Amino acid sequence: MALPPNVTEAEFSAALNEFSSVVGADWVFSSDEDVALYRDSYSILWGEAEERVASAAVAPASVEEVQQIVRIANRFGIPLYPISTGRNLTYGGSSPTLSGSVVVDLKRMNRILEVDEKRNFALVEPGVSYFDLYKYIKEHDLKVMLDVPDPGWGSPIGNSLDHGVGYTMAPFRDHFGSHCGIEVVTPEGDLIRTGMGAVPNSDSWQDFRYGAGPSVDGLFAQSNFGIVTKMGFWLMPMPESYLTGTVTVPRYGDFDALIREVNYLEDSFLTGMPWYGSPASGAGIFGVSPAVAGLMASGWPTVEQLEEFVSAQGRPAWSVDLRFYGPEETVRGSWTAAKRRFADAVPGAAFEDGELLTLPISDEAEAAFGDKPQLGIPALDVFSLVARNPATDSDPSDGHADFFAMIPRTAEAVWDAARVMAETYQEFGLPPMHGPFTTPINYYSRCFIMATVIQTWRDPAKNARSRELYSRIVDRCGEHGWGCYRTAPAFQEQVISKYSFNDNSLLRFQEKLKDGIDPNGIISPGRYGIWPAKMRNNRA
Repeated sequence: MALPPNVTEAEFSAALNEFSSVVGADWVFSSDEDVALYRDSYSILWGEAEERVASAAVAPASVEEVQQIVRIANRFGIPLYPISTGRNLTYGGSSPTLSGSVVVDLKRMNRILEVDEKRNFALVEPGVSYFDLYKYIKEHDLKVMLDVPDPGWGSPIGNSLDHGVGYTMAPFRDHFGSHCGIEVVTPEGDLIRTGMGAVPNSDSWQDFRYGAGPSVDGLFAQSNFGIVTKMGFWLMPMPESYLTGTVTVPRYGDFDALIREVNYLEDSFLTGMPWYGSPASGAGIFGVSPAVAGLMASGWPTVEQLEEFVSAQGRPAWSVDLRFYGPEETVRGSWTAAKRRFADAVPGAAFEDGELLTLPISDEAEAAFGDKPQLGIPALDVFSLVARNPATDSDPSDGHADFFAMIPRTAEAVWDAARVMAETYQEFGLPPMHGPFTTPINYYSRCFIMATVIQTWRDPAKNARSRELYSRIVDRCGEHGWGCYRTAPAFQEQVISKYSFNDNSLLRFQEKLKDGIDPNGIISPGRYGIWPAKMRNNRA
């Protein structure tokens, strides 16, 4: 067992007994077998001394029990690490930032408190999963659509607080951006509600998030300033229909114009999440195609070489899939307008009409539908992307660590980021995972994400190489001004170090908040680099 720092075995045993008196002995987990369930199954430090492991876990069933747990932890100086469902794979799962922390597992707080189809919102507790909420909406025949991450087994609260994302229209797929109203147990055991929730008897808690005075909601995302026990979310009214369409452009150099037109559609709220591709590349998630690798053998190719390559392929250079939600007249009109704009902007642009669906689809159609999150349907199909396949059969990994660099929505930024990542892989003697046909991801509507997936193992030697590669990518991207928007605990210090404007003034401000809000350093010490004063020597 890993004891909490600076806590004796006797003190820890006494604290566990007090936790048991609050939640019941069945909901305090301290055996090695039980605590092992809270390990990060994708850990890049698996089995090493630095692996983040819990000392115990406690599962409260109510806000009052959370408050009592926090007060007990303050008396004994025991760090707590709250989780909603603990399914945040690649970002630490249910393991704490600081080894020896007690995980506060909120899975028993699983009530769907309200779903309003007239005002289009939901209010839930942390233990509610996307599957739970979707089932509730279907069973009650409510005309609202969820926006879900992929996979959809996690919690709307947990996903939102970690700045998770989905796939539908921009206002909804930014999950924290679509929240409205938070209830929080503070690090000293007090209870607050934000926005209109702070007004007694208010019935507009999920309608207006700001209230009066400073808005503090953002302090509880990717932070350690409290334990969120309720949260509201704005939902999309169920669209009448869903239409897809694909645009292709013939030349490598057309990417800039393609991006500009997609930006217009997105910023005008005319399309849902666009999905870029490169038909000419033949690339997949596990690296560039042999043909593209050959093109890169003597260094990063010129645009002229890429144009020749595309021409020889006889296929379009770039594509983008567009998704439209709304009445049939609206979605058909938006697609018609999009085609006109692309045709004017890119000579040779071509179009493929997709299927028009009437929503909501039937249960039979849902079972057969291949891209469920686009319709707000939670699924686990995404795991097939990292299942065994011809590229990994000889040496399958045990997990992966995701690095998501935030870059501008321009072809130039995509080009630069792909080159930097490709060159970093080549520095390590590894085949490039990225190439000149790498496409960005539009989870956030105003920014591109350049993603790379680094394999993790139960083999310390292999993990050491993966850590070195990940760390080098963080540094190289930081040199170009590209920050990562979330990461696993093993890399949080390094990622946060890139947000260093004015001698790390942002982090210094956050530390002052930590010291005022959580003087005993109880809640998730060290999360995203925010340590309490007594632990700042822990900073890597």
